Amino acid sequence: MIEIVNYTEDTKEYVKLLNYEWLEKYFVVEPTDVIQLADPQREIIDKEGQIFYAKHNGATVGTASLLKIEAGVFELGKMAVSEKAQGLGIGKTLIEHSIKVAQQMQLTKLILYSNKSLKPAIHLYEKYGFVEIPLEPGHYGRANIKMEKVL
Repeated sequence: MIEIVNYTEDTKEYVKLLNYEWLEKYFVVEPTDVIQLADPQREIIDKEGQIFYAKHNGATVGTASLLKIEAGVFELGKMAVSEKAQGLGIGKTLIEHSIKVAQQMQLTKLILYSNKSLKPAIHLYEKYGFVEIPLEPGHYGRANIKMEKVL
């Protein structure tokens, strides 16, 4: 069973641990990541964002965040699933939960940044209605695709 729980001060390290795990495996941890993940309360939560965790058999194995870009528009970011929990539907559950919360918040749009080499992730985003839009330079060095979902 997969359970989604909200960020608390007691769980703040998981967003950092899970993101560093996949970033260090596939890319590099960028300065923006270091800032946001060092103090998720100040950098995400206090800026009207949200952080969710996926728990499986009592272990925290995934995370996703909604980061405010502007009124009505948030980034679905800082999404990571532990390698040991891949293939269990964790990413799917996190995306579904994030979209549901975004709709409850009455957001107009979700955006995300990714890399085309992450084919399973891109396929998952497309399955949930994200479409490719022009990528502005400089947001994340690892990003070569930007996607949005109009809510």
